[in-house]
Amino acid sequence: MFLVILAGWVARHRRYLSAETTGTLSRFVVDITMPAMVFVQMLRTVDPAALRACWYQPLLGCGIFLLGLLLGLLIMPAFSRKDQRATFVFVVGLANWIYLPLPIVQALYGDEGVRTILLFNVGAQVVLWSIGVWILQGGKPDLKSLRELARNPGLIATALGILLALLLPASRTLETIVTAHSPLTLTGGAIVQALAMVGNLTIPLSLIVTGAQLGGWDLSDHRPSRTLTGVLAGRLLLTPFVLVLLVWLAARCGFTLPHVPLMTCYIVAAMPVAVSCSIFTERFGGDTSLAARAIFYSTLLSIVTVPAIIFLIQQATMLSLLP
Repeated sequence: MFLVILAGWVARHRRYLSAETTGTLSRFVVDITMPAMVFVQMLRTVDPAALRACWYQPLLGCGIFLLGLLLGLLIMPAFSRKDQRATFVFVVGLANWIYLPLPIVQALYGDEGVRTILLFNVGAQVVLWSIGVWILQGGKPDLKSLRELARNPGLIATALGILLALLLPASRTLETIVTAHSPLTLTGGAIVQALAMVGNLTIPLSLIVTGAQLGGWDLSDHRPSRTLTGVLAGRLLLTPFVLVLLVWLAARCGFTLPHVPLMTCYIVAAMPVAVSCSIFTERFGGDTSLAARAIFYSTLLSIVTVPAIIFLIQQATMLSLLP
C-alpha cells in the first residue's frame, strides 16, 4: 500500500501528475470508481440475512468518528491555539475511513470486510457532512452540506445496490454471467461486469491520488509544533486506545461484536488523518496548513503505528484479554 502511495508521491514530484490532474483523479475516484465498486459490492454480498446481521454497521462508522471528535474536543485546550481549535478537533476526529483501510480489510477478510467498510462509510459520511462541517464553521448551521450529503454518489450507489439485491435476488449472479437466453439479462450482466471493472480501479487509484496529494504540499518548515503533536497523538494513539478500552468495558458488560466488524473498528480508529480534511478546511473554513501537515505526518507515522496497534490487539485477543 505505502509503495503505491510512494509511486503517487514520485509522480507528483516528477510532474507526471499536476495539481489539476490530481484533483481531477480525486473527483474521478469519488464520483465514478468508488460508487461503481460500492454498487457491485452491495449487489454481490447483500441479502436479507446479511442485511439483518449488518444493520448496525453504519452506526459503528458514526460512533468511531464521534469518538474521535469528542477526544479532540477534550484534549484541544492543552494543545491548540484558539484560532486552530476547530481544525484541531476536526482532524483528530476524521480518520482515513475508506481509502487506506479498504485494501487492508479486503486482504484480511475478503468480501465481508469490504462490505463492512462500505457500510461504515454510510455512517461516517453522515457525521462528516453534519457535525464535522458544523464544527469547522464554528457551530453555524449549513443546509447546503446536508443537501450534498443527500447527493453523495457513494451513498446513492449503496442504496441502489442494496435495493436491487433485495428486490431482484437473481441480480447477484449478473457479475459472473457469460451467456443468457434473455437479452435483458445479458445486457444487465454486461453493465454489472463493466461497473466491476471500473470499481476495481478504486484502490490503486485512491492510493496513487493520496501520494500525489501528499507530494503537492509545501512542508518546508519541518519544526514540530505543540498543536501538530497533539493531533498526531490524538489521532494515532489516543483514539484507538480509548476504543480498545470501550470494547473491553462493553465485553465486561456482556456486549460483544462479531470478529470482522470489531477488527474493522480497530483498523479504522488507528488510521491517519483523512486526506480530504484539507479540502474541507479550505471550503468550510479552518487552518489548511495544519490540516496538510497533520495528513502528511500522520500518514507517514501510520506506517509504523497501524501495524503495531493491530498486532498488539491481535495478541491481546489471542490471550483472551480482549473479545
